[in-house]
Amino acid sequence: MAKTRQWPDGTVVIRTYPVTFLHDVTEHRHDKKWHQLTFATRGHLEVLTDEARRFVPADRAVWVPAGVEHTTIMRAPISMRSIFVAAPLIASDRLRTIEVLPLLREVILHVTRIGALDRSVPAQARLAGVLLDLLASAAEVTTELPSPRDPRAQKLAELIVQDPSDERSLAALARKAGGSLRTLERCFLAETGLALGTWRRQVRLFHAQRLLALGTPVTEVALESGYANPSAFGHAFRQFFGVTPSALRKRM
Repeated sequence: MAKTRQWPDGTVVIRTYPVTFLHDVTEHRHDKKWHQLTFATRGHLEVLTDEARRFVPADRAVWVPAGVEHTTIMRAPISMRSIFVAAPLIASDRLRTIEVLPLLREVILHVTRIGALDRSVPAQARLAGVLLDLLASAAEVTTELPSPRDPRAQKLAELIVQDPSDERSLAALARKAGGSLRTLERCFLAETGLALGTWRRQVRLFHAQRLLALGTPVTEVALESGYANPSAFGHAFRQFFGVTPSALRKRM
């Protein structure tokens, strides 16, 4: 490690922040000195940047490079473990959503119990190396929806995310967002690459994934996700996630 590098916290290269919330919490960050790994041992996260909204269940984590402005929405009940890595320790400029396999999960929890890793302590320096190796080799997964840039489309996106079960038509929601359906459909397709109806459907399915993790009955999940019946919901869920709602719940 080069001596010319400016370390943000002396010889401490990794810090941790374990929290549990029983109510939703929103946190805004823009830290140029620390990379951040955001991981929930229980519950779901949403990580927002200008480009995308990432829906993060308990078997996933999001790596946010230092300097990237982002918003984290913690959906309660949630137990979260954040790992902060000193920027000089690793060159990273790309936000990633990664799979958290059992070994990586246990290392994250172990580091969190220690609280911080000091590079001047050999055992802690080695543990930091193990953590970074596991993060580097973790499989990248897609749990995101591109975000529109048009202000009216952004408002429409927020209306959809705030209440996925809202039965109002897209035309009615578009009017509430301040635009016509045709205009906002063009915006979504041009700026996200997805049709507006597809974008809404994927929000509903990510919402359903969260409800299943909470133990909500499948029929109730279907209704809360905007589906008229469990059969239609199950078909859409399996097409998107590759497994049935019941099979996904068993894995959580």
